[in-house]
Amino acid sequence: MITASHNPASDNGVKVADPGGGMLTQDWEPFDEAMANTVNPEDLVQIIEEFMRNEGISFEDACSGEVLVARDTRPSGESLLSAAMQGIRSVKGAVAIDMGILTTPQLHWMVRNRNRCIPATEYDYFTQLSSSFRTLVSLNLKVLESGPYIGDVVVDGANGVGAEKLFLLQPFLEGLEVHIKNSGKEGEGGLNERVGADFVHKEKVVPCGFGVDDVGRRCASLDGDADRLVYFHISSLEKRSIDLIDGDKILALFAIFINKQLNLLQEKCHSFRLGIVQTAYANGASTSYLRQLGLEVVITLTGVKYLHEKAAEYDIGIYFEANGHGTILFYEKFLAWLNSLSEELDSFSSDVEQLKAVQRLLATSKLINQATGDALSGLLLVEAILHYMELSIQTWNKLYEDLPSRQIKVKVADKTSKVTTDAETKVSMPLGLQEAIDSEVAKYSQGRAFVRPSGTEDAVRVYAEALTQEAADGLAQAIAVIVHQFAGL
Repeated sequence: MITASHNPASDNGVKVADPGGGMLTQDWEPFDEAMANTVNPEDLVQIIEEFMRNEGISFEDACSGEVLVARDTRPSGESLLSAAMQGIRSVKGAVAIDMGILTTPQLHWMVRNRNRCIPATEYDYFTQLSSSFRTLVSLNLKVLESGPYIGDVVVDGANGVGAEKLFLLQPFLEGLEVHIKNSGKEGEGGLNERVGADFVHKEKVVPCGFGVDDVGRRCASLDGDADRLVYFHISSLEKRSIDLIDGDKILALFAIFINKQLNLLQEKCHSFRLGIVQTAYANGASTSYLRQLGLEVVITLTGVKYLHEKAAEYDIGIYFEANGHGTILFYEKFLAWLNSLSEELDSFSSDVEQLKAVQRLLATSKLINQATGDALSGLLLVEAILHYMELSIQTWNKLYEDLPSRQIKVKVADKTSKVTTDAETKVSMPLGLQEAIDSEVAKYSQGRAFVRPSGTEDAVRVYAEALTQEAADGLAQAIAVIVHQFAGL
């Protein structure tokens, strides 16, 4: 996938999906980086040959395979896609297929489906999402009592490919009014320029293109390649302030909905496990809220690849980062059991609610993009659940109150001298640093803090939470001073 996601339009890059449709295995990343940074063909051949030896790959055993290539709407995408196609075609047995302009999640979805021998065109994608959405809405009995479902949401498309695809998806939807702003049309601004999920999440202000008519309405924001989704509610246009509903609260909404369906089937599915996966950057109030609901919550290393891998260990695994990237995974054995139970209940049972619970879970498994985080499928699932639970965006936002937090970056001489454990929430090296952090955190009501090395530069990132914003700022600054004393420049 040729994209630079939430970065400026002048940037570009590549994302690689593995044959299962997920992100490329982390073990191959050093090889990718080495190839990308070669300066001449001889070095490139040497790197490839060394990698093949280490992985036990033989040219003699080469077989044919398809590589799907797509791009987003960036001007540089066309030439980069052409270069990628040439490179793929130079590999023995490789067939390069130009999929044109897609969102990143669409390409992941297509790879996953093609390798499962499931129809995987863009039309199939739109059809599956829309039909699953309609199924979920139709299973809500209140629809019959109060008339047809009519939803309303205003979407910030980040002036990117997500807006373009949402326009194409709209005719497939029934009852959901989607008002698209920042669609990338002339005069609406540039890609990711003060718009999009990344901007809204970080700045917590109204994106460009929104006005007085949008105050009080349910709003959502996609990022540049449509793999992130956040919601927001404009509280004051004059101050350009918003109430942000981030990935943590999307996760909470999904978890409540899934858990409710499982509870309806409790006597039949007591042996199946629902797991909630977060990173240490998830707001502490979110983690506490989910655990108070009796849900199993685990913390893993930062990064979607770690979240996805952990979520796959459950019968139903839900993961989200606060930035709005996440999805729901359904174990194949569990889906087979649901299909069997659906037939059984449909034929022999008078328990309508149990049957509907099964049907909702099956529809959700088809609506959500299980290959990767997908803003379009996530948007439809959120809208269906809000309708089912009769929640306004204000009520949804009040499920719990986020603890104020602050993040700070501290320059250090050598980031590799900082070793973390316990899903990056504890520091084992240098000695004494964790004890100093614990001592400082103990001074703050509901205080929590951790430090982790940056993945891209010689710096340490500090995260702190506390009961008030002033306290969170103070704790973060105090931890930054401690880090500097132990390992700063």
